[in-house]
Amino acid sequence: MRNIQENTHEIVIITGMSGAGKTVAVQSFEDLGYYCIDNLPPALLTTFLALMKESERNITRIAAVMDMRGREFFESLIDALDVLEKEAYVNTRVLFLDAENETLVRRYKESRRSHPLAPQGLPLEGILKEREMLGELKGRAKFVYNTSHMKPKELRERIGSEFSSSSSPKFSVNVMSFGYKNGIPIDADLVFDVRFLNNPYYVEELRPKTGLQEEVSSYVLALEETQTLIQKLTDLFQFMIPQYINEGKSQLVIAFGCTGGQHRSVTLAEFFGKLFSERYQTAITHRDINRRKD
Repeated sequence: MRNIQENTHEIVIITGMSGAGKTVAVQSFEDLGYYCIDNLPPALLTTFLALMKESERNITRIAAVMDMRGREFFESLIDALDVLEKEAYVNTRVLFLDAENETLVRRYKESRRSHPLAPQGLPLEGILKEREMLGELKGRAKFVYNTSHMKPKELRERIGSEFSSSSSPKFSVNVMSFGYKNGIPIDADLVFDVRFLNNPYYVEELRPKTGLQEEVSSYVLALEETQTLIQKLTDLFQFMIPQYINEGKSQLVIAFGCTGGQHRSVTLAEFFGKLFSERYQTAITHRDINRRKD
């Protein structure tokens, strides 16, 4: 008999009433490190899990949204759950998101969308029909959340407390250097222009080097303006980062830019990257360090 503790795959089925928060839920699971699939037809569930079991990517934590967008397949979900419950290598949990009828009607009116079960009718008609169809599934759910009075942040926090594990990624910071002549990174949350600092490019012996080398970093860090900047930014980050975490943000991208992206920005990115790594999961990226054109 197979040992259940070895090679166990965890799958969370995210389902429930349309408009109850499944989009926020799947984003929350993605932040927790789950491999997420939106609108997976239930008939393909067991096939997908078999493929994951054989995959070399070692994907063991999966979250799949199944809702009325795939209503022609939905009845097969109960059968799929029956099959999975017999499999020793799968730990299956159903998260059912619910909300009061009045809340769902209000959300549909605010979004100006039609209900999938009443595309030409009133939202309440579709809601009542959907609630009847999902009765059995709700009864089988291990987790039932009523999101009527939940803010998105509160839903994320509850999912995090229920489904996070020691292997889930924590809040992470990506510190990036770049050169303004190559454009500002489109994925940066915070951008700091350090072109006001003296440029090592104009020091002949430093020109061919980069901020990864001690001669350049020492030159930049020895500047009085650099030390003042570091002090002020450290205070700023100590205030801002906990606020981002409290708001449910899982990643922050901080970019430092200079003219070419080889000297000043690299030095500052390395400095703050090492500083952040003492508290957070941190990555350092130097976008333009190899794009030098002398």
